[in-house]
Amino acid sequence: MDPVHALRDAAPIPFWLTDPGRPAPAPALVGPTDCDLLVVGGGYSGLWTALIAKERDPSADVVLIEAAEVGHAASGRNGGFCEASLTHGLGNGIARWPHEIGRLERLGMANLQAIEDAVARYGIDCDWRRSGSLAVATEPYQLPGLAEEAEAATRYGAEVELLDEPRVRAEIDSPTFLGGLWNKDGVAMVDPARLAWGLKRACQELDVRVYEHTPGGALTEDGARIAVRTPYGRVRARKVALATNAYPSLLRRHRPYTVPVYDYALMTEPLTDSQLGAVGWKNRQGFADCANRFHYVRLSADNRILWGGFDAVYRARGGGVRAEREQRPETFKTLARHFFTAFPQLAGVRFSHAWGGAIDTSTRFCAFFDTSHQGRVTYAAGFTGLGVGATRFGAEVMLDLLAGERTERTSLDLVRRKPLPFPPEPLRSVGIGLTQWSLARADAREGRRNLWLRALDRAGMGFDS
Repeated sequence: MDPVHALRDAAPIPFWLTDPGRPAPAPALVGPTDCDLLVVGGGYSGLWTALIAKERDPSADVVLIEAAEVGHAASGRNGGFCEASLTHGLGNGIARWPHEIGRLERLGMANLQAIEDAVARYGIDCDWRRSGSLAVATEPYQLPGLAEEAEAATRYGAEVELLDEPRVRAEIDSPTFLGGLWNKDGVAMVDPARLAWGLKRACQELDVRVYEHTPGGALTEDGARIAVRTPYGRVRARKVALATNAYPSLLRRHRPYTVPVYDYALMTEPLTDSQLGAVGWKNRQGFADCANRFHYVRLSADNRILWGGFDAVYRARGGGVRAEREQRPETFKTLARHFFTAFPQLAGVRFSHAWGGAIDTSTRFCAFFDTSHQGRVTYAAGFTGLGVGATRFGAEVMLDLLAGERTERTSLDLVRRKPLPFPPEPLRSVGIGLTQWSLARADAREGRRNLWLRALDRAGMGFDS
């Protein structure tokens, strides 16, 4: 049977957001209001910022505004890989910040543990599992890279295990797997929407004023305060944290540093016991393959398989983040075919959901930070698809910057320096298109990077995923 037939019943909506436990939206902000801290954006970045601000100072009056509903965007539709890495993987961190990668790895592990502690402290029911993840080789040329990654990870204190073909297939049985690297403690799997909703509830319990269906508009100075316009009024705040990520920043000067790149995923129907037994997967790790155009894969609490990744789509025409781009049948067909190549024993399984969403991509693959208005406004963005965990660290950085404090976090080069911006159109589209073509070509040529990719590496804009 053509694998595409498995898509015939797929609902065009993120699986996680169909949860019957989805909370009712908070009311919109109506009328003007003042506060100590205004947080713009109700994804992980904004939620962590509001929550930690109240933990640091319970007397602070904190307002969070969200244009749609909490978790509506990337925070409610991602794969649910909560990684310790703050640098989009150890390799990217070593290449860009070799002198401080040890500190970054230590801070990343501490940040992951802080998320786990908050999940327990606030009773957030989000299927949190510290099961780790596998990087799997599906081509022989990828095996030496796994061994090098294992050596580097061990050097920086990670708990990893290098697996040969029989051992990796004993964990997850796919005929495409030739080897793997199991990061045992540096990744947790989580229900992403439930994490966002749990953080919203925790914020409200600490008296954060949460307003949904309240987009932020123009940001201006109003005496000693910063004013942000909303449809039904204006918020005046002593300080503002911008957490809009893939959406255009309220500060125009930040916009060239990110582009929205669309990522797509499928979710299967729940597997039967015999189907799950045919795959194995007793330890329930997530996994991703080692190609430039990679897949990320995990089990849900009810034993569905999420199969995402491979295509990363940038659309110049029309710009910005647009709802109609969340569906892309040509990508869903490709993903379905790849799924049954990886798991032929699951022939006959159907997909229940198919969706996409925008990733806030930066040229260095991980977050950057900035301030404006004499330090009264701060900003974090550019997490590039690995923000489930790193957004909490970014929230701490934004609050440190707003407080004017020099901390271990704010002293990092990662925090003090911004990435190179993307060029304007049409050069942006040409460059991104050439890069995507080159990455696909490298996958077909045993990982060999062409002149274009090597030039990007030298310029500090190296794309490796």
